[in-house]
Amino acid sequence: MFADASSFVWRCHRQTAQAPHSCPAPLNAQCAMVPWYTSKPLDSRLHVLEDARMSHDVIPAAEVPRIPVVGGGSFPVHRIYCVGRNFADHAREMGASAPASKAERGQPTFFMKPADAIVVGHGDQIPYPPGTKELHHEVELVVALGSDAPAGELPVEQAERLIYGYGVGLDLTRRDLQAAAKAKGLPWDIAKGFDHSAPISELVHAGEVGVLEALNLSLEVNGQVRQQSLLDQMIWNVPEILHALSKLYALRAGDLIFMGTPAGVGPLLPGDQFSARLENVAERHGIIAG
Repeated sequence: MFADASSFVWRCHRQTAQAPHSCPAPLNAQCAMVPWYTSKPLDSRLHVLEDARMSHDVIPAAEVPRIPVVGGGSFPVHRIYCVGRNFADHAREMGASAPASKAERGQPTFFMKPADAIVVGHGDQIPYPPGTKELHHEVELVVALGSDAPAGELPVEQAERLIYGYGVGLDLTRRDLQAAAKAKGLPWDIAKGFDHSAPISELVHAGEVGVLEALNLSLEVNGQVRQQSLLDQMIWNVPEILHALSKLYALRAGDLIFMGTPAGVGPLLPGDQFSARLENVAERHGIIAG
């Protein structure tokens, strides 16, 4: 922080009450050069150090991930929330029970991905992640928030006011690592929150999307349909999910919510081409790199 000799003063280790911050005698072996701010009262030292600490970044600041918006502009990403087991058929295919009615739903399950897991593009190559031999696809509706939520619980009937737009994305998953962690009762963050694990389409403004529940969500791999479902099959709809999240987090503009996947999840291999679609709204195409 201080590079030249003028930043230092002599200070004696045998300080006296009369001269606690200076060397009262000729310099000797018991004196030493110390930073000048150590000779100042504590409150002034803290002020100087705080000013110096906040004056500049000590490393280059990371760029904020951004998603293109249809019609122009970009959407800066704050956080990525993901909903687990939000389709009954997917819950069953993963060996879990599915609620038979709203009264039996309980609370939704959430996990997160880092904001820089986002991958934007069309027809681009997505790296096959390290540490896994079982990369799986999960196609999902993505909700983008354009406003901060008010403090406290967000009422369900007010939730849609926060929504900026929608897109389609993939929750790429290292399924073997997830299964191993679950078997040991351990967290499975490494199975979800890795680099390039959230390919996403452009965003479409909410006002340009019709009745959300009537839209079809689908994924093709190498031209074959792997996943397909209407969004009315979600166990928790978008306002209900935002309400539940608001009990746990301060929702902010820039947040994304991956809304869960229908049945049909399966492996992606190097060279596979995928096409994720939210009917009449958005598409995301890509290739898994070797």
